[in-house]
Amino acid sequence: MRLGITEYIDCAHHLPGHPKCEQLHGHTYQVDVSIEGDHQGGMLLDFADLKKAVREVLALYDHKDWNDFLKYPTVENICDLVHGKLKEKLTYPFKVRVWEGHGKWAEL
Repeated sequence: MRLGITEYIDCAHHLPGHPKCEQLHGHTYQVDVSIEGDHQGGMLLDFADLKKAVREVLALYDHKDWNDFLKYPTVENICDLVHGKLKEKLTYPFKVRVWEGHGKWAEL
């Protein structure tokens, strides 16, 4: 069984050396997190507990500049960062999908 939530954060970034994205700009990031496990006829995990873990991680970055945390903050590297922080909080196998605006995403 897979169980998931979606959260949103707003962040700025720039990609040094990139012809289009070198200037500071921002995005609304959609972050989808899903866990997998056996619900054993009941509840896999309370949505409130999953939201709490995800919101604690995303609060570290919301309304901040990704360049303060990553040398080259592509959506791939942002996904890696968020996934790594969530590993400290989630005991279930999980996936993270980070959307940079509409129609562009990375998943781990």
